[in-house]
Amino acid sequence: MKLAINGFGRIGRSILRQILTGPREADIDLVLINDIAPAETCAYLFQYDSTFGSFPGEVTAQGGCLEAGGRRIRLSQQADLRQVDLTGTDVLLDCTGIARTSEVARRGLDAGAARVLISGPSPAAEVTVVLGANEDVLGGQRLVSNASCTTNALAPLVKAIDRIAGIDRAHMTTIHCYTNSQPLVDAPRGDLARSRAAALSMVPTTSSATHLIDEVLPHLAGRISGAAVRVPAASVSAVDLVVQLGRDSDVARFTADLKTAAEASPVLGWTDRPLVSSDLRARPESLIIAQPELHMIGPRQARVFGWYDNEWGFSARMLDIAARMAGAA
Repeated sequence: MKLAINGFGRIGRSILRQILTGPREADIDLVLINDIAPAETCAYLFQYDSTFGSFPGEVTAQGGCLEAGGRRIRLSQQADLRQVDLTGTDVLLDCTGIARTSEVARRGLDAGAARVLISGPSPAAEVTVVLGANEDVLGGQRLVSNASCTTNALAPLVKAIDRIAGIDRAHMTTIHCYTNSQPLVDAPRGDLARSRAAALSMVPTTSSATHLIDEVLPHLAGRISGAAVRVPAASVSAVDLVVQLGRDSDVARFTADLKTAAEASPVLGWTDRPLVSSDLRARPESLIIAQPELHMIGPRQARVFGWYDNEWGFSARMLDIAARMAGAA
């Protein structure tokens, strides 16, 4: 499978780490990394990571290539991807965060890539796919969105609960680490609360998962609301879901059924330990359900809590969906 990465930020670098250190290494030919930052900066930020630690091995940038993990990967610094030759590339992973219009999203196709997978919500995508929720809709589309990290965490959980006991309605709160969209010191943003310093306060805001869940699981459209609280943590987020079930259950049966569903899922994890967020760093699952936090009030109201590494788990799903798009899964 021939892949290319456009945008070597948090997700692009996490994807490369997983390619170089995971079981997919032999199956992936990474033909290009494109980012507007200088090559030396790309190499430095890949080698020294404040969240995941230093890369185990030397990383250099020389001769127009990034050398890491025994690989020599071509580097380019084009603001317009159409200036790069991607002929023969199966899937371009667009990790820039700006592929929201058709003109920008199609640049990878114009450069010669067969298909483009966008690392976030995008109105330009032909379809939005979440593994463990609606991957059956994936067909011959050339512009595909991998949704958001929170949607990847929520949608497989919601689908599992709906199969187990039905869902009348639910509300999700994501307790989300701060991101680059927030300022380090108070500074103007469109959302006044998100104008405040990210590492000093808990910040209530919105979540794109609220509307994406309707797109990914249309039979539940209008039944699930959601919100977010950005918190002063650098990595690992959580989903706190309160759900009104469609059928009676009890905590023992509901817990057993949900654990069975998680064990059968390709993207859900399960823990019965009293863990904290830092314990889940670099976990590849889309969501790890925390059994000690599972509660029921009466026969139909349940509270389910789960952890997700919003960078590492989401990057793992980018590679999973890319493999399906390339016919290599």
